[in-house]
Amino acid sequence: MTKIRTGQAPAPLTRAQFHDRFNLRFYDPAFDGERAAIARLEAIAWDAVQDGRKAPITRPAGRGFADPGHALSVQWLDTRKRLKAAQTLWGDSTAPSRVLLVCGSARNDGTCPGEVSKTWRLTEMAQRVVERAGMQADVLDLSLVTSEYGRNIHPCKGCVSSAMPLCHWPCSCYPNHALNQADDWMAEIYERWVAAHAVIILAPTYWYQSPSPLKLMIDRMVCADGGNPDPTTTHGKHVAEAKAIEQQGWDYPKHLAGRAYGVVVHGDVAGVEVHRRNLTDWLEWMGLIDAGAAAKLDRYIGYYGPYYNSHDALDKDKAVQEEAGNVARSVVQAVKSLRAGQLSQPDKQVKSPRTK
Repeated sequence: MTKIRTGQAPAPLTRAQFHDRFNLRFYDPAFDGERAAIARLEAIAWDAVQDGRKAPITRPAGRGFADPGHALSVQWLDTRKRLKAAQTLWGDSTAPSRVLLVCGSARNDGTCPGEVSKTWRLTEMAQRVVERAGMQADVLDLSLVTSEYGRNIHPCKGCVSSAMPLCHWPCSCYPNHALNQADDWMAEIYERWVAAHAVIILAPTYWYQSPSPLKLMIDRMVCADGGNPDPTTTHGKHVAEAKAIEQQGWDYPKHLAGRAYGVVVHGDVAGVEVHRRNLTDWLEWMGLIDAGAAAKLDRYIGYYGPYYNSHDALDKDKAVQEEAGNVARSVVQAVKSLRAGQLSQPDKQVKSPRTK
């Protein structure tokens, strides 16, 4: 067995440090009348940290798991149940076709910018195409993490880097109630990906890369590509057990393979080509099927123009509007072909010499 490396984690917070950290959220003087109540809550929270109560409510895993008696989070079990139902719906030939539209911009008019993003407008254009084709359009607006109370996507911890079986499908790292990481959006997001017959990602380019909310989601999707659907095999997050399992051989299941995809990337100065390639490479790595060349778009809107009138530049750029619509049209056609059995994953039967 390979050696487990440790020594990076800092010392736990002291009681005084925890007090300061906990009370940051109650900085507003409006809370002053409830300081005694807040102190009681702080004591409970400190006790949860000391005990490591990541999942305070659990039950035995039950039938279908390697260790039926191992206790699992009831929240994780509920997410698993919903993902199984979504997968069943996805495979039901009589169910309506469903396209997930991911608006990857971090901005909207509900917070500081006070104005919608161009990505949102392109998303609405794609949505209209999907709905006119008689398909369900599920719009996932990732900008809500910047504008809605309690809406968070917590970062991936990279469990996969220790051993693939340590990365559970769906992710079991969150919620972590002991660390106040209870408001994780990903359980719902996983379900929406699973239920979709196709995914269209629309995104602006921030410093040559994806905006933070989109990148957070992308990183947390790692469990969909090779993740372990049975946390009882590792009895939670036992690194040595996960390493032993992978050492014996792991099949790296692609839980989202077979769905179609399209991408719309835009920018104003530089980086759109690299950004678009990063997204399409990632999606194809997970086993999604591209909907053709017209479904992979990168464009500059108002190239090197000022920011204040960039929406006007989008108004004038009828070609890019039509191209965004064409991404959706291509994806719609791919979904029809996939569900009719006329299109399949071309490399589905190819056996790679590299298992990862």
